[in-house]
Amino acid sequence: MKIEEGYMPFHEYQTYYRIVGEPSQDKAPLLLIHGGPGSSHNYFELLDDYAKTGRQLIMYDQVGCGKSSLPEDESVYVKETWAEELIALRKYLHLDQVHMLGQSWGGMLEMFYLTSYDPQGIKSVMIDGSPASIKLWTQEQHRLISYLSYEDRAAIAEAIRTNDFTGPKYLAANDRYMERYCWDDPDENSPEPLRRETNGKRASLIAEGPNEFTENGTISDFDVTDQLKNIHVPVLVTNGTDDLCTPIIAKSVYDHIPGAKWHLFANSRHLALLDQHDEFIDVLDHWLAQND
Repeated sequence: MKIEEGYMPFHEYQTYYRIVGEPSQDKAPLLLIHGGPGSSHNYFELLDDYAKTGRQLIMYDQVGCGKSSLPEDESVYVKETWAEELIALRKYLHLDQVHMLGQSWGGMLEMFYLTSYDPQGIKSVMIDGSPASIKLWTQEQHRLISYLSYEDRAAIAEAIRTNDFTGPKYLAANDRYMERYCWDDPDENSPEPLRRETNGKRASLIAEGPNEFTENGTISDFDVTDQLKNIHVPVLVTNGTDDLCTPIIAKSVYDHIPGAKWHLFANSRHLALLDQHDEFIDVLDHWLAQND
């Protein structure tokens, strides 16, 4: 299977991209938009085999992440930069007709792009585990924390009170919370792409904040809920039952987008692609085929 890697010049930076498979006459390519901010394309490599169905996959590292440039300038780390980069990448790779799948922050970026830039040529969009409002996201994280042990709840509360997210008790508690609702810390048994560095710690801290429930970065005021009614492309909202993106968050996206569909993965955390790989591919394949 053909894999092509390259770099797109973007402002004074470089954006890494990776293309799997060949272009097809009857199947529009699928553009994959990773989460974070501060993750990378790595986990999308778990989809490589899907390109054997004849659909080309395009993944990339947003600036500040992965193999792309890691700017020192903090003012780069805002949603507008990443939206402009997405626009530039579509142009650079001639993605005139395209399906998009955004996971977590990637889905937020899709929503912002669709409501603020009026893009053309989008055949369908999958929004996978993404909030339209960070305020609702944060509220729901605090509800999820309430299911942790007393010790973990106390450690997290103390870290929030003192604004010190470095203590061993807090770090252990946050790890358990992430394992419960996000995914496991990678170890030698994890798929190789998940063991690779994302290089996005700085982007994550600047854009999001120190963790999922203390959103004080550049995207902390993100809220496109009221603009979602202007989205007029086919949208599939997905999330997991045990997801950081709770069903309440997913429903608030689904409710506001005209004609949207929703799929709930019954045994997944924040990455159904990992937790329910085969079902994820199946849902994705049916959705894309319906909208080619």
